[in-house]
Amino acid sequence: MYLKLLRKGIVYGQMTLRLPAGEVHHFGDHGPHITWIMHDKNTIRKIARNWEFELGETYIAGEWDVEDGTLYDLISLLRYNFQILKLPLMFRQLAALGKLSQGWNQLTASRRNVAHHYDLDRELFSLFLDRNQNYSCAYFKHDYASLDQAQLDKCHHIARKLLLEPGQAVLDIGCGWGSLAIFLAQNFDVSVTGLTLSKEQYEVACKRVSDLQLGSKVNFELVDYREHNGIYDRVVSIGMFEHVGQKNFSTYFDKVEACLNDQGLALIHTIARTGRPVKTNPWVEKYIFPGGYLPTLSEMSAAVENTALEMTDIEILSGHYEKTLAAWREKFLRHRDQIKARKDEKFCRMWEYYLTSSEAAFRYTRLTVFQMQLSKQRGIVPMTRDYMYPQLALEKQSSGKVARNYTFETDGLVEPAFQE
Repeated sequence: MYLKLLRKGIVYGQMTLRLPAGEVHHFGDHGPHITWIMHDKNTIRKIARNWEFELGETYIAGEWDVEDGTLYDLISLLRYNFQILKLPLMFRQLAALGKLSQGWNQLTASRRNVAHHYDLDRELFSLFLDRNQNYSCAYFKHDYASLDQAQLDKCHHIARKLLLEPGQAVLDIGCGWGSLAIFLAQNFDVSVTGLTLSKEQYEVACKRVSDLQLGSKVNFELVDYREHNGIYDRVVSIGMFEHVGQKNFSTYFDKVEACLNDQGLALIHTIARTGRPVKTNPWVEKYIFPGGYLPTLSEMSAAVENTALEMTDIEILSGHYEKTLAAWREKFLRHRDQIKARKDEKFCRMWEYYLTSSEAAFRYTRLTVFQMQLSKQRGIVPMTRDYMYPQLALEKQSSGKVARNYTFETDGLVEPAFQE
């Protein structure tokens, strides 16, 4: 069965499949070539029966490897040739119905799920993220931008959308290691309260604030967003909505509304799907983000419509996350030996597969990033989007030359360098 499936499915790219006992099969007749080596005769059959789970499961178990190419090359070939859009309608409908089994993500489960991923090892994340440890999609204004610059550009882009004014109070839901909160406090004279459920993130973020002597401007709390009460001028949430759970969307936006004053503005940044709702990949659910769920715009909009919040802007950051993940993967592989010494080979294979398969998924499937701006009332947000791109406005008024190396230093902004 699997031979017939591969022979029919691979229309671009070439694969040599090497099975135990010397059996060799070739598929495809043009395009890049890779060799897929099976160490166990039953592995390929397991993958054929349940590829979404078993492809990753068997890789971290060491049951297969790649030659004449990389892990990314193999997953890209499979993703390109076997996209979900090419599956029979019945299977697409079943995948959509699968979302009904997503959990409630109640308080106890949320804390456990966050600890599963973010409390692993603070050193691990510092080895593959940017120097300020932003663990979300960067914003590549130029193809040649470094990861550090792209993450700073992301923070700046978000700050512009928040329309900050000196003295305002900001709530950061899912503050991570505190990078955005520190950036906003240093550069916009605002006070920021950051919420996280990760003990590791909380400890690191608090130390950063102490080292930078920003205690009067930035405060972090180890608490679930549903348990926090307070009124703010702005609410921002970057890369946290993916952990909310589909059944909690209304609860989440109700809380955003409750935390904003009458002149309030919010910015929600999340991974999302541009296709139909689909259940979380079972391998990712088990090993990486238990309780996670990637929303569609229709699901988010339905939850917002039940509040007093009004959508004032929606931006789709297409292509940015695959570049972010490519940079993370490159740094992870560069430090692989160091990570293996701290963990083990199975852990390295698991994280390599996670970063690689995620990058391929953003490139070849209907995953993207949404930034949704919300306000309590009209008139808070300007009528045009020029305020988001003041540098471009200045360029239009200049001699017509476009600056090739836009950096934060040109705006006098402070980079919140990470300090251990």
